[in-house]
Amino acid sequence: MSARVLVVDDNIANVKLLEAKLSSEYFDVLTALSGRQALDIVRKTSPDIVLLDVMMPEMDGFEVCRRIKADPKTAHIPVVMVTALSDVEDRVRGLEAGADDFLTKPGKDIALYARVRSLARLKMLTDEWRLRAATGEQLGALDDTAVHEISAAQGLVLLVDDNPNNQRRIAQALSDAGHNLKTTALPEEAMRLAIESDFDLIIVNLHLAGFDGLRLCSQFRSQEFTRQTPILLLIESEDTVRLAKGLELGINDYLVEPIDRNELLARSHSQIRRKRFQDSLRANFQRSMSLVLTDSLTGLYNRRYLEAHLGTLMQRVLRGGRPFALLVIDIDHFKQVNDVHGHAAGDEVLRELSHRLVHSVRNFDLVARMGGEEFVVIMPDASNEVMAAVAERLCQRVARQPFQLTEPAREIEVTVSIGCAAASSEDERPDALLKRADEALYRAKRSGRNRVEIAEAPAAGAATSASA
Repeated sequence: MSARVLVVDDNIANVKLLEAKLSSEYFDVLTALSGRQALDIVRKTSPDIVLLDVMMPEMDGFEVCRRIKADPKTAHIPVVMVTALSDVEDRVRGLEAGADDFLTKPGKDIALYARVRSLARLKMLTDEWRLRAATGEQLGALDDTAVHEISAAQGLVLLVDDNPNNQRRIAQALSDAGHNLKTTALPEEAMRLAIESDFDLIIVNLHLAGFDGLRLCSQFRSQEFTRQTPILLLIESEDTVRLAKGLELGINDYLVEPIDRNELLARSHSQIRRKRFQDSLRANFQRSMSLVLTDSLTGLYNRRYLEAHLGTLMQRVLRGGRPFALLVIDIDHFKQVNDVHGHAAGDEVLRELSHRLVHSVRNFDLVARMGGEEFVVIMPDASNEVMAAVAERLCQRVARQPFQLTEPAREIEVTVSIGCAAASSEDERPDALLKRADEALYRAKRSGRNRVEIAEAPAAGAATSASA
């Protein structure tokens, strides 16, 4: 994935070095040589992540971070403070200013790249929820409930650690801060506890005896009930390579042992507050929009929402230099399902297909029902290869597993045809992209159904004139 990174440092040599390193990893890099310049760029361009030096004249990094986080329009932008300072007090001060991480220089490149990618993914997910909320507001479907200051008090925390000393220190610190803690040394019990309770934070020791801590983190990320729960990893100072792998798997933050009490509380507070902020966005949006912009049968977004949301999302992604794709999916011979098995059975098929679609795509992909037996999957930041792979997987998953019907209980074979289209340029219109995917869908139908077809790129000039 690509991301727009703002590098802020009053030392131009440091700026040029970071710019070269990040550009070599295909990040889009912006630079600022002062705190005031950085704030101006943040307000105008809304970067995906800010790498912020602490020691700067006039306005230090702590103050810049506080101002970014105090502005509701920029508070969601991840900030990583980069400095030569290494005292725990300085790290805690940065975290209390609202920083999402605190990296000491000179640092290892592998940890820097992994952290930037991890926080950029997190911002992409937050951006998607904020954009959906803005779409609902434009359509007049949101209530006037605002997300104000979110409290991190009385968090419910799961600690997975077989080190008795860690358990005792962490339990004491979190309990003194008013949090509720459940502790286990067994990965199997950790998964059971996570099913039973909606935790605000999960803390995992990387070095569990007889079990790979990263595998447990991967399992948390693969399960629907813990997919959005922040994970804080306990590591040792030499665990750089495995830490980078953990960040790629989706852990949110980490603590280096021996654990400092204040840093533990600051990082826990930050992650709990972030989860509650995202939960508030999600709950407010879903509550306000469900009646107006979702399909009552499947619970998916409906055509009205798709048409309002697609253009804004497509424009934002393409202007950021990232790819954009969508799938149009149609159930094969759906009329026969209704004629042979009845309309109630047809409704069951539509609901089950909706469930399979939602659980076969990424968290920030959007699935909508266009009407009848036709569905659309919007895929921001998806290359042609990812688009094609997801479509093939969906097609095979539907065909391979029969659909279970009730009253009377029976199962039937169902297949789908899928048309795929990737945006050809920043100028392509949403209706032109949908039309190309539709044409690919009809080719799949004519070629025998139960298959995927990829739309060809439009001829020069066709993208902007298709709907003129």
